[in-house]
Amino acid sequence: MLKLIALTLLSSTAVVAQQAPAPTPPDYSKVSIVTTKISDHLYALDGAGGRIGVLVGPDGILLVDSEFAPLTDKIMAAVHAISNEPIRYLVNTHVHGDHTGGNENLGKLGVLIFSRDELRHRLNHPSPAANGTPGVPAPAAALPVVTYEGPVTFHLGTDEAHLIPVLHAHTDGDTIVRFSPADAVQAGDIFRSVGYPNIDRINGGSLRGLLDGLGQIIALAGPDTKILPGHGPITDRAAVIAQRDLVLAVRNRVADLIKQGKTQQEILDAHVTSEFDAKVGQPATGGDRFVGQVYAELTAAR
Repeated sequence: MLKLIALTLLSSTAVVAQQAPAPTPPDYSKVSIVTTKISDHLYALDGAGGRIGVLVGPDGILLVDSEFAPLTDKIMAAVHAISNEPIRYLVNTHVHGDHTGGNENLGKLGVLIFSRDELRHRLNHPSPAANGTPGVPAPAAALPVVTYEGPVTFHLGTDEAHLIPVLHAHTDGDTIVRFSPADAVQAGDIFRSVGYPNIDRINGGSLRGLLDGLGQIIALAGPDTKILPGHGPITDRAAVIAQRDLVLAVRNRVADLIKQGKTQQEILDAHVTSEFDAKVGQPATGGDRFVGQVYAELTAAR
């Protein structure tokens, strides 16, 4: 069910990224937007932060995610190089600032923003930063105008974008987007093809939800389906299966060590992810973080 939410306030305050501690932001002036054609009407844009999906219809364009605010002009230029149709819709896959940072700029241009109910709430009531600093609510123009609890379908000419909510996976406001007939799935950060998974427990993520989300992506995909992860190279169903198996293996190893009475530091010192380091790419990206997240969830459930 769609809920129309009227926005009555405008603000010039910058969007605050609500995410786990991130690297120092890049020099945005040096970032280039790379365009990849997925199908006749579907494209992927990569700059800094999360991947953007671009679905071109006969009367307008749907974007999936918006990257960082300083890149909006470059993103707009890349979109207009694909099509002169206006950007009409924007879907956010989850709350993190590298996926929602451009919301305010696009919202002020009249783009209609869609998201899960929980995502809008997180933007409006952000969690504190890692150091305890209170979060700053996103400006009104950055907030989704249409929110949803269940599946939503966009019809753009002969193409469809199916929004599939996933509960408490990477965050509590995740959405998977399946494109047809393009035979592609945009996963947000439920699945990343580089580095280890990230369960943002502060923003409502969970281990069980992450496994459910990976399972949904696998179920939606066939052998030729293109998987657009939130980060990392575009890949296929087999890569998602491999990541699900990784998550299960790490979960089981951490659970066994917890039963042996091991502390979190002792489990980290055991390097339970070592056999996967060569397979995930950028193994330094989140291995210990992921193990810590799994430990926190398994011990909280005891």
